[in-house]
Amino acid sequence: MSRIVRASEIGEYVFCRRAWWLRAVQGHESANMRELEAGTYSHAQHGRTVRLAVGLKVTAIVLIVVAMIFFLAPLSVIR
Repeated sequence: MSRIVRASEIGEYVFCRRAWWLRAVQGHESANMRELEAGTYSHAQHGRTVRLAVGLKVTAIVLIVVAMIFFLAPLSVIR
């Protein structure tokens, strides 16, 4: 059975192999669950912000292209 290994797990393993083994193999929970949940929430919020920024950038590019078409279209009719 395969499972996804997250970057945080690799970091945990590099930082402390024993801590990784206790959690991943033995099933012991971390003592700082509140901090881990806060980090998860923070990363999710950042992801939403990045997706919004990308969406706004795409919208801006589309609007610029549309504006250029409407600006240049009358010029091509005149010639």
